[in-house]
Amino acid sequence: MAKVSFYILPSESQEERYLFACKLIEKAYRSGHFCYVLTDDEEQSKIIDDLLWTFRAGSFIPHQIYTGELPNFEKVILIGSLNAPENWQKTLINLSSHCPQYFEQAERILEILDDSETTKEAGRNRYRQYQQSGMTLVQHDMRLKS
Repeated sequence: MAKVSFYILPSESQEERYLFACKLIEKAYRSGHFCYVLTDDEEQSKIIDDLLWTFRAGSFIPHQIYTGELPNFEKVILIGSLNAPENWQKTLINLSSHCPQYFEQAERILEILDDSETTKEAGRNRYRQYQQSGMTLVQHDMRLKS
C-alpha cells in the first residue's frame, strides 16, 4: 500500500512550491528513486524542467519532460502531465491539481501544497480519495517549522 505525504508550505507562492518540489526531487534522486513529477500542463512541466537546472548551484539531476516517448536511460527524473510510464510509477511527486491516474500502483506519492485556499481545497479532495483507497497518509505542516 502506498504512502502519501502531504507537505503544506507556509506561503501562497507558486515559486516557493516549485523550489520545494525541486528539493524533494533532488532528495529522491540522491536516494536512488527515479520519480515522475506530475504537472497540470506543458507550461508547468517547463517551469520545473528549467528550475531543476538552476535551483541549486552545483546540483545535477538528470531529467527530461515526458511527452509519451520513453527516454533512452531509465535513471532519469521524468516531468509531465501524462500518466507516468511503468518504470516511473513507484515514486510520484504530484504538482497537478488532480489525483494521479493509477495512483494505487505507486509506492510513494508526495503532494506539495502552498497555503492558498485553491491549492489546499484541491489537496483536501485528493486526500479524501487517497484515504478512501486505504493508503497511509502523512501530513507535514511546514507552516509550523518556519
